[in-house]
Amino acid sequence: MGYKKQEIKQGIEVHIINTDRFKTNLIAVFLTTPITRENVTFDAVLTSTLRRGSKNMPSQEQISKELEEMYGASFDCGIDKTGDNHVFKFYLESINDRFLPQENENMLKNSIEKLLDIVFNPLVENAKFNDKYVNQEKNNIQRKIESKIDNKAKYAVERCIEEMYKNETYGLYKFGYVEDLEKIDSTNLYKYYQELIKNCKIDIFISGKLYEKLEGVLNDEERIIHILKTNPNIEKLNAREAKYILTEIVPKENIGQPKNVTESMEVTQGKLILGLDVNLENDREKYITSVYNAILGGSANSKLFQEVREKASLAYTVSSNFIRHKGNIIISSGIEIKNYAKALEIIERQLKDMKQGNFTDEELINSKKGIISAIKGIEDEQDTEVTYYFGQELSNAATSIDNYIKTIESVTRDEVTDIANKININTIYFLKN
Repeated sequence: MGYKKQEIKQGIEVHIINTDRFKTNLIAVFLTTPITRENVTFDAVLTSTLRRGSKNMPSQEQISKELEEMYGASFDCGIDKTGDNHVFKFYLESINDRFLPQENENMLKNSIEKLLDIVFNPLVENAKFNDKYVNQEKNNIQRKIESKIDNKAKYAVERCIEEMYKNETYGLYKFGYVEDLEKIDSTNLYKYYQELIKNCKIDIFISGKLYEKLEGVLNDEERIIHILKTNPNIEKLNAREAKYILTEIVPKENIGQPKNVTESMEVTQGKLILGLDVNLENDREKYITSVYNAILGGSANSKLFQEVREKASLAYTVSSNFIRHKGNIIISSGIEIKNYAKALEIIERQLKDMKQGNFTDEELINSKKGIISAIKGIEDEQDTEVTYYFGQELSNAATSIDNYIKTIESVTRDEVTDIANKININTIYFLKN
């Protein structure tokens, strides 16, 4: 068991996770770039276009065929907004060579090469992407953008964040905007891809049962580095001063009175969302805020769930979520529209109680136990473990899973109360009929 990383070119790092928990290898490539209003829609269309085919596998059918021949390997990709960055994520999962019926299959090498081919050797015709693929993916992205209102709970959270970060990067919708789609064609999308690949931060993850020393041959770590360094798609990549936005702790200005935003739509259930600012001053306070959030609304035993839903019967659902990369907590609730004022009053009362230290030692202990249980589960899923280590790349606070647990265990009730007094309501968003 272990984690190592190595820079193979400036701005390009390989991360190797040695784990004996799985019979599969997970290969992941993450491209990180600052998200902007000009490029957000380009990013969404580009991710979808790249999955359609590479120079050596020019269609999804061909990709599927080759994966099937690799004992049913699987491929997926998507795009996430992490802090003020867009992250293009590409995954390929395949069986570990040690569990194959035949020796010398080189499944690890084959898997790495296939994924790198999709990301760095796209299907290009006459200095542009395939016209048909680009047009189809523009239509797919348009449907995604237009369908975001279908899930009213997610839509309300997105709108609250948009209002909190109006005219700021984090307020952008990760799939972009319909009005920008007409500006995209197969030629300018390929030009955008070329610039992205020159400048973005590139992280390559290899997770699996690795590091066995075999007499007379390279061990897996050395073999992986050799495979990557000699891969033609990696060889052609330039070293770069990678352009991305590192998450930094920036004190938040007190905005005074919360911003109130109410919208109407055909809904049978109201969505009351509160966006909170946490005025963090150091990295430890992120861990303290995780504990605060767990007490406030992170579980079925939380104050919000017990007071708003169970005792007052004012909400169908209520919970809170801590956005570590931005220093915000989002409280989400689904309520009967007529209960707006009462629900808001009780939610605000819980925030006030937390500021006054009105929570029990049992609540503190149980919240820490819940967080620690989740942390221990990180190593039980390959993609979750990869995501954990990648998250550290975008902050300046790398920590092991063991240290993560110890830090949570060490959080005191006084620290939680102190954090509670650094939290203010930024925006109250209400979606009603």
